Amino acid sequence: MVSVVRNGPLAGLFAQVTVLAALELSIGLDKPGWAVGVGYATVTAVLLHRGLAGGRFGPADWVTQARTVLIGGVTALVADAFHRDPPVTAVATLVVVALLLDGVDGQVARRTGTASAFGARFDMEIDSFLLLALSVYVARDHGAWVLAIGGMRYAFLLGIWTTGWMRGQLPPRYWRKVVAAVQGIALVVATAGVLPAPLTVAALVAALALLVESFGRDVLWLWHDGHPVGSRLGIRDGAGAATVAVVSRQRDRDRVDAGHGYRRSATSGAR
Repeated sequence: MVSVVRNGPLAGLFAQVTVLAALELSIGLDKPGWAVGVGYATVTAVLLHRGLAGGRFGPADWVTQARTVLIGGVTALVADAFHRDPPVTAVATLVVVALLLDGVDGQVARRTGTASAFGARFDMEIDSFLLLALSVYVARDHGAWVLAIGGMRYAFLLGIWTTGWMRGQLPPRYWRKVVAAVQGIALVVATAGVLPAPLTVAALVAALALLVESFGRDVLWLWHDGHPVGSRLGIRDGAGAATVAVVSRQRDRDRVDAGHGYRRSATSGAR
């Protein structure tokens, strides 16, 4: 048991099974929920083990791990909801607690001086998966188009993996965090069903529109960053080279003005 507690990924797997068992005893959990929940926990444990590369969880990582387990419970309930009445209260409760913990891990990391690239990526991927799970849940009542909210980040990652120019670096932008918060709020409201259907649809449409704007702006930035003026215009002479140099220097100044340091687009925060 001690080795389980010290090993973050293994502890998460153990905790996930415990939460699934608690859900079965309290509200019921059928085979699809168990299968999806255990599969989610197993894949997460494997990915975390590889991401740690022999390292150990920091204090903030344990907070993120707790959120991971809660989101695993949400995912299991979403899977069950396709063949029985969805336990809306249980889903909403798990989601709200997970969202309340979001940001706590960042505070813990800063106060303990244990912030890391691994922790930031861990937190970001869990946030993204929660949006995907909620999108699947909400799409049952409001249509498949809602899946675009949870799936857009994964489409963005697919673009990074399949193109060269999208592998550049994005400057930090606070607007991404605002848009990410809007997605979470809209999906939680839709999940809980606290608004009339027309207002819920309007909120989801507005959230999706903001997401398209945010991702679209980043894609355009990466396109221009990966295709210098000279290469887009086919300039090869000396004057063209000078123009490219001037544009490059201006772009570097813009980067410095945008903030210190950059995240690679593959690890940029959920919007």
